[in-house]
Amino acid sequence: MSSKTSAVDRLLDCPPGLLDTTFDQLRTLLVVHETGSALRAARVLGREQSSVQKQLDTLNRNYQAMCGEVLTLRQGRGKDYLFTPTGEEAVELARLAVAQWTDAVNWSRRRLGRMLTVGTTEFTLPIISRSWERVSEEFRQQEVEFKVVHVRTKDLWTRLETRQVDLICGSIVSTADGDQRLRDYDVIEFVRGAPILLTNLTPDDLPDDPVPTSRLADVPLVIPPAGLVADFLACWYGPSFRDRLDVVADIDDIHYGLSLLRSGFVRGCMVVTESIGRRMAGPGDPDEVPLRSLRLVDDLEPKAEIMTGAFVHRADLQRYAVGHPLNRLWAAVRDDSHRYTTRPKPT
Repeated sequence: MSSKTSAVDRLLDCPPGLLDTTFDQLRTLLVVHETGSALRAARVLGREQSSVQKQLDTLNRNYQAMCGEVLTLRQGRGKDYLFTPTGEEAVELARLAVAQWTDAVNWSRRRLGRMLTVGTTEFTLPIISRSWERVSEEFRQQEVEFKVVHVRTKDLWTRLETRQVDLICGSIVSTADGDQRLRDYDVIEFVRGAPILLTNLTPDDLPDDPVPTSRLADVPLVIPPAGLVADFLACWYGPSFRDRLDVVADIDDIHYGLSLLRSGFVRGCMVVTESIGRRMAGPGDPDEVPLRSLRLVDDLEPKAEIMTGAFVHRADLQRYAVGHPLNRLWAAVRDDSHRYTTRPKPT
């Protein structure tokens, strides 16, 4: 018997209960597994609890007939469902199947120009907003589903490499040596600039003079574990920069770092972009500690600066026709970039 015939026979031999299982039932099973109860799952799904319970009962009845074991067991009023070993296996299979089918459908929609997903950081959202205005009517007529997702700087490369987004706007650390990660991407550069130092230290502790980057090892620092600032510090002080710096606070979010400094709970400095530093410097509320922004002078090698721009897989632009939504949006971003004057790359 050929392998093809064997595969057909296996498909024809599927148990009726398996053939009756729908993606909707699998999604319900996953939501119940995540939330713990039919009531909470119903709230998430926007359904009646009785509808969720009916789907669970159907799945349990079918799996009892197929495997001799139900998927879920009630443990009493107010308690979460207990998933049997068969239920846990079904959950993992359902999670994999739903994810793979969803990814495949979305990939086809993107390939055919029915869907476009753009990632942007909080500070580069205006780039996409202006570009969107140029193509919005065209996309509306073509019924393109356009999505914008928030991307934190530390996740920029991951989102690009895994193709969670078609195009992304954000900022990266750029050095004279170039970035090998960009070799597969087309880049539209908007602006370059240097980071600055934001501090609540007094002028007696840290004068208003420009601060050499080599002196950062001598000041208390508030730093994030990853992202643009961490990339700068790694560029200047190596991957083990924490061992060489006086880290007084680790933060996951720049806004929390600003709150720490303004509260006075921590005395120190933050490396930030110029736009953030200028905006946050000066007196805040009467009860807050005023912040100062100090210019950083890069006296370490390699020289580094912030490059803000848009990034897209070169292969995607080449794969699609000129009229594909991704190419049309990329052209709109390029047109918008002409409004900006960028400094030449360092030599």
